[in-house]
Amino acid sequence: MVVVGGGFGGLLAARGLKGAPVDVTLVDRQNFHLFQPLAYQVATGALSAAEIASPLRRVLRKQRNTRVILGEVVGFDLERREVRLADLPNGSAGETLPYDILVVAGGSAYSYFGHDDWAEYAPELKSLEGALDLRARILLAFEAAEVEQDPAVRDAWLTFVVVGGGPTGVEMAGQIGELARDTLHRDFRSMDTRGARVLLVEATGRLLATFPESLSRRAVTSLSSLGVETLLDTTVVGVDATGVDTRAADGTTSRIPTRTAVWAAGVNASPLARLLADAAGIAIDRAGRIVVEPDLTIAGHPEVFAIGDMAAVGDQHLPGVAPVAMQEGRHVAKSIRDGRREPFHYRDKGNLATIGHSRAVADIKGLHFSGFPAWALWLGLHLFYLIGFENRLLVLTRWTFSWLTRGRGARVIHR
Repeated sequence: MVVVGGGFGGLLAARGLKGAPVDVTLVDRQNFHLFQPLAYQVATGALSAAEIASPLRRVLRKQRNTRVILGEVVGFDLERREVRLADLPNGSAGETLPYDILVVAGGSAYSYFGHDDWAEYAPELKSLEGALDLRARILLAFEAAEVEQDPAVRDAWLTFVVVGGGPTGVEMAGQIGELARDTLHRDFRSMDTRGARVLLVEATGRLLATFPESLSRRAVTSLSSLGVETLLDTTVVGVDATGVDTRAADGTTSRIPTRTAVWAAGVNASPLARLLADAAGIAIDRAGRIVVEPDLTIAGHPEVFAIGDMAAVGDQHLPGVAPVAMQEGRHVAKSIRDGRREPFHYRDKGNLATIGHSRAVADIKGLHFSGFPAWALWLGLHLFYLIGFENRLLVLTRWTFSWLTRGRGARVIHR
């Protein structure tokens, strides 16, 4: 069995076969599993990169039937049952990896809606590189404001625009607001960081569209208490080095002078989805996802599974969140262990989004709550699913210290 991708889906599929009579090879272009839901905390200095990234070899070291290959998958030959590899550590290219069973879990990346040139000015939060890049940009913006003499330019440095009102955008905006108001204001002398302006731009009529409306309104109120301005029914039409251009619902356009933008709007499937679809001769949907059978296999190829954000499961409208990929990974492992293919059914356990210090919203099986109880539940669930006991202990320690002191210890700038 070959598993492509060490994210939530691929890793859970591989781990689910521990002790099974299956030889598993996990291929990833990175040597670590990223706990992506906490990437925004790396971007805002609350956590360090090593606390949310676990080396794949360490995670799987006790699983004797599994090996890890560091490399890039560049193609599939479904007739010959081979995966083509490139960028191997020894410099070789054009290698192939044979399989009896293939699981592809390539994940996704944020979509710039046809404007990929915006990525240079508004990094995304789907990768560790993006989180570290954003951390440097955010912290450097405060450093630049400290030495800037022109008030208008200083205001631009102290303006932060987050694009996208989903959980990631809400969490990111709240964290930047807290960073400016609670963490940094004693550290600078020439300017007051509490004067920073944080704007959250959402193209639809409300934040957190998958949550009940009451919780969306609660999120707006909580963000406002942190100084975050919410711009609803507002579309981003331009991003460059000095500002973000927006268009309101009535068609009017405006420009927000800023040197720091964060992209958290919309997703596209990994390019692996198209490669796999082309190899199988089947279609991809508008989001670039490969359409799979109810049992998560590819039409005409019961030995090939596609899971996670890169797969669309029939007519099920599954959200692109970690729990879906994790449940699909477990389902694939069970299908292989049992030797039969059964339809996948997602068990929705609810939605959670944290906004700031003791602020969060939760929708758990029809129960709606916010504030400290939702925040405590969010912390507990993320600690539970974080890979590795050491990382859980480190993150818990960081969070405890941050809650008591409002401090953020991971504020090193790499230039």
